[in-house]
Amino acid sequence: MPPFHRTQPARVPLRWKIAALAASTACLVAAAVGVLVHMWTSSDIRSQAEMQAFNRLYSAMDTYRRTGTLTDGAKLDPAGLPAALRHPSDGARHTAYDGRIDGNVGPSAWAAQRVGGPDSPVLAFQVNMSPQLHDLRRLDVTMTVASLVALAAATPLAVYGAGLLGRRLRRVSETAGRISAGDLDARTGPTQGRDEVDDIAATVDLMADSLGRRLRTERQFTADVAHELRTPVGGLLAAADLLPSGETEDLVRARVRDLRDLVEDLLEISRLDAGAEHPVRARVPLGAVVSEAVARTGLDTDVTVADVQPEEAAETVETDPRRLERIVSNLVVNAHRHGDTPVRVSVEGHTVVVRDHGPGFPPDLLRDGPRRFHTGAAERGSGHGLGLTIALGQARLLGAELRLDNAPDGGAVATLRLPV
Repeated sequence: MPPFHRTQPARVPLRWKIAALAASTACLVAAAVGVLVHMWTSSDIRSQAEMQAFNRLYSAMDTYRRTGTLTDGAKLDPAGLPAALRHPSDGARHTAYDGRIDGNVGPSAWAAQRVGGPDSPVLAFQVNMSPQLHDLRRLDVTMTVASLVALAAATPLAVYGAGLLGRRLRRVSETAGRISAGDLDARTGPTQGRDEVDDIAATVDLMADSLGRRLRTERQFTADVAHELRTPVGGLLAAADLLPSGETEDLVRARVRDLRDLVEDLLEISRLDAGAEHPVRARVPLGAVVSEAVARTGLDTDVTVADVQPEEAAETVETDPRRLERIVSNLVVNAHRHGDTPVRVSVEGHTVVVRDHGPGFPPDLLRDGPRRFHTGAAERGSGHGLGLTIALGQARLLGAELRLDNAPDGGAVATLRLPV
């Protein structure tokens, strides 16, 4: 687990978003098709009923004029005749729709025509559309059920298809996350699809290749520069020993030592970045190793080791003692350089805590982790910003967790948890 991470807000998986979109689209399509079919069928039923009434009226009118009898259910001035057909202005045949329902009759289509002059009665014929409209309702129910069945079958398919897409995108996301975490050898590879996801995967892999080449070039440059500086810095240190004693000699010697420490730190970072470092593990007493590391710094630091019973042995851990001492000494030096006294180191179980009483770690360091040649806020003092970077790199090499926090009552707290 990386010691620095950002909390991610709750998210909805892509597969469910795509499935919801597919289901919504299917519902809209089914509703649109159902409405169109209903409207078209209803209009067709009405047109056919009016045409039937018109044709039956023609036959009934011919019979009435020849024989004076009513046939096929034709009526003269019926009581239910719509008002628009009671007083036609001419002798032509007219049709009208009547939406009234009386028992099992209605809605209806009417056709009417005067049998003679302007004062003659109106011969009318009625076609009951209720059987056809009942069939229309059955058609609506059938389409609704068919739409629901199709939706129930399509939704799992959409979820499955979206899951395939989501897994491919998750592979790309995991690769990008591994690259951002420092694994420059992570690659997505083929995603089994000639589409945009495959293009994204190929782009991420190309980006990783380019980033890897640049970082390797920069690391090699840093290692080469640090290596080449060791010889002249050693010569400077030897030449400083030949200077006559005095304030100038002390100042030159101190600056040369600072330059030598910087070169050694750069070499150590380049080896950690290149993966050239390998821990040499041994089982050692944690409290004794920490106490010795603090003592070698020569800084006034309180060390507290959790009490053990007389019959119990001191807490031991399996680790690389040299690298553990390097981590502890860097944390202690950082606390004195950028924090304030008192600086306290406590050891309990497999955990080492280093705390100072200064301004604490800056927010950007807590958010993003330590950065090289960056010491954070100005009030945290001077330095080249490599101490915490080295401590973090050595902790990762040992499989330990180094977490940086600020105490509620002020001061920086560095917690090193060694693996059990």
